[in-house]
Amino acid sequence: MTVGVALQGIVKSYAGTQVLHGVSVSFTPGRVYGLVGENGAGKSTLMKILTGVERPTAGSVVIDGEPVVLRNPADALARQISIISQELTTVPARTVLDNVFLGDWSSRGGFLRGAEDRRRYEDLCERVGFRLDPDRVVGALSIAAQQQVEILRAVSRGSRLLVMDEPTAVLTDTETKALLALVRRLADQGVIVVLVSHFLEEILGVADEITVLRDGRHILTGPAAEQTAESLVTAMAGRAVDVMFPPLPEVAADAPVVLEARGLVRSTAVRNVDLTVRRGEIVGLAGLVGSGRSEVARLIFGADRMERGEVLVNGRPVGVRSPADGMRAGIAMVPESRKDQGLHLNQSIASNVTLPSMRRLARWGLRRGRAERALAADAVRRLNVRGANLLGPVWTLSGGNQQKVLFAKWVARRPQLLIVDEPTRGVDVGAKAEIHRLLAELAADGMAVLLISSEIDEVINMAHRVVVLRQGRVTAEVDAPEATPERVLSAAFAEREDLS
Repeated sequence: MTVGVALQGIVKSYAGTQVLHGVSVSFTPGRVYGLVGENGAGKSTLMKILTGVERPTAGSVVIDGEPVVLRNPADALARQISIISQELTTVPARTVLDNVFLGDWSSRGGFLRGAEDRRRYEDLCERVGFRLDPDRVVGALSIAAQQQVEILRAVSRGSRLLVMDEPTAVLTDTETKALLALVRRLADQGVIVVLVSHFLEEILGVADEITVLRDGRHILTGPAAEQTAESLVTAMAGRAVDVMFPPLPEVAADAPVVLEARGLVRSTAVRNVDLTVRRGEIVGLAGLVGSGRSEVARLIFGADRMERGEVLVNGRPVGVRSPADGMRAGIAMVPESRKDQGLHLNQSIASNVTLPSMRRLARWGLRRGRAERALAADAVRRLNVRGANLLGPVWTLSGGNQQKVLFAKWVARRPQLLIVDEPTRGVDVGAKAEIHRLLAELAADGMAVLLISSEIDEVINMAHRVVVLRQGRVTAEVDAPEATPERVLSAAFAEREDLS
């Protein structure tokens, strides 16, 4: 008998469109498997079939040599298959202990046995190698700690196979290292871990084997030790992709200042921040999580009210008390979360793209459908949104293409200042390269860009200047040639860098 889990000849179609084409892959206990591919390659669909969320059109799931039918996630859980999704499923108002044993509390004669659950919890923490306060309310925990709650829940159920879908997307470097160490520890205890991620270096560092999907087809499976980031990118894209950063246009010595922020203050999140961005310049905001990067951007755009300070656009003070004020001043902002802050997922691509430009497109207060469609089509074409039906809902697109629609929405307004917060989070390497090229093109066209990113390589290589924040204060301002990772990180951790 074959011990393990396998997907054999998996085919999946939606409304006549085939998204998986006979994919076969197998998993052996005690190993970590990386699953990579561009957005829309079929990774999530394949994992939904493995975890019972979807049923295949053809093909089978095989466990220990026997084909099984997983009708729903409960069937998968009964077979000890669990998933930790990008969208966490914890209950924020309940405690850590309640969440870990949700639906699986100890009882006798119909009465819950809290003391027994606490003993189980201590044993569980000993096994996984970390411990959270069992009485802490989950909603008060960091994202990383909430992920740990999900892991504890999966391990408590005796999961033999654990799928982690983009588990490090919102984690700091320290949290990511701790999570990957845990992944390795679980595998050493005999658990199968399937890691779905766009961060290729992380996959290469922790996985035993890597599987590549492209356009719903299985391209390769092989030892991680035989792959590099470049070879994986080529396999994912079907062609060589330049994963390096594009050259940035030169900023004219006499380029006018588009944005000047003076003495921005908001409670303890932003404390007396000064910032300038010139025409055709990309300025990067760097810093640790909680340093105030996004808070500064929100003050400039008007999403949050400043307590003190002044924003000037082209030398003229503008009162930014709301996003509408920011938009009227020629400012646009691509927010950190496309799902929560950027897109109306159930509305059409055209509606999303044209929404901020509706006033400009209307005539005598009436919508002009032809003008809206033309603007949306032009923006979608410029951003290379693949598989775009202008009248189709945004949620049908892959994550990378949703991100492009979010860019299209704001680029279509032709703003003077574009703020981009985590512009490539959760997108594949191909989409990331396209977004980087777009930012360079916008700067070359004369747009001022304020770039916020947790990826230090991105903020260093995609900015003419890097401004580093710590605890709401600017600790360094470094020109691109001197913006090394060591110097930026030193400023991110330091109280104040001596720039003299």
